[in-house]
Amino acid sequence: MEMENQMESQKRRGKSNDNLISDRTGALGCVGWTIVILSGLFTFLLFPLTIWFCFRVSQLRKPHSGLKSRNHYFLYCKCECELTVFVVLQIVQEYERAVIFRVGRIKDRKPKGPGVFFILPCTDSFVKVDLRTVSFDIPPQEILTKDSVTVSVDGVVYFRVSDPIASVANVSNADFSTRLLAQTTLRNVLGTKNLAELLSDREGIAHSMQSNLDEATDHWGIKVERVEIKDVKLPHQLQRAMAAEAEAAREARAKVIAAEGEMNASRALKEASLVIAESPSALQLRYLQTLNTIASEKNSTIIFPLPMDVMSHFMRK
Repeated sequence: MEMENQMESQKRRGKSNDNLISDRTGALGCVGWTIVILSGLFTFLLFPLTIWFCFRVSQLRKPHSGLKSRNHYFLYCKCECELTVFVVLQIVQEYERAVIFRVGRIKDRKPKGPGVFFILPCTDSFVKVDLRTVSFDIPPQEILTKDSVTVSVDGVVYFRVSDPIASVANVSNADFSTRLLAQTTLRNVLGTKNLAELLSDREGIAHSMQSNLDEATDHWGIKVERVEIKDVKLPHQLQRAMAAEAEAAREARAKVIAAEGEMNASRALKEASLVIAESPSALQLRYLQTLNTIASEKNSTIIFPLPMDVMSHFMRK
């Protein structure tokens, strides 16, 4: 069942992304292509002029003598050339992707990177998107459970960008929007649970939150990887009431266990008395064993019980 839900989610994501990309990557039009061509010609024609201008300005500022001044001169020329090349040359890291906008439209169906790519200075702009997993804490939320108990619950969410183009084009701030949605989802999910379920079924609640968040942020290009419930804080009065209830339950169980032990002991004594009644000498052996146990403890006083039949013999005399 879970696999089917994941497959449906992936199909729905692919369909929505295809529709979104087809809408975004339409033709630039006559005016758009005119601006792009002019921008390319402008960059190509003015690049040598820019290099010549840099050297010309450097010649005007070139010192007449001194090794240290010449080093500064070459360093200045190098910086001017690198600045000129940097206008059209961009680099993104292995964990980043670049979404390029050309004349206000997204250029390709796939983002650029990692590595080096070129842009036109006048018509192109780009946005870098980080693909690494991001974690954030859900602030403590005061929630009223299904059985009308107020609790404070916080958690942690792990997510990453799965579609850089959707995360840029469909939402203004994907990170901030996911944080706000996580707080709302936590309230909605826990509002349908009672206190016992909240304390005992944290894993199920976390899985339900992950499914809801992943489905809601699907068209934002966000993949929610994991959700965890960190802490559940109960009111102090409720904590004392639950502690008193648990203590009373433990005392009741202790009394039941003690009563069961007394009953079992009485049954054992009854069986022992029946065995001793069958052999009168067994009572005397038991008496000697008791004396041996008392003597081993080094007591100064030992009580010897006398049988009544012996006392009756002396009383008759």
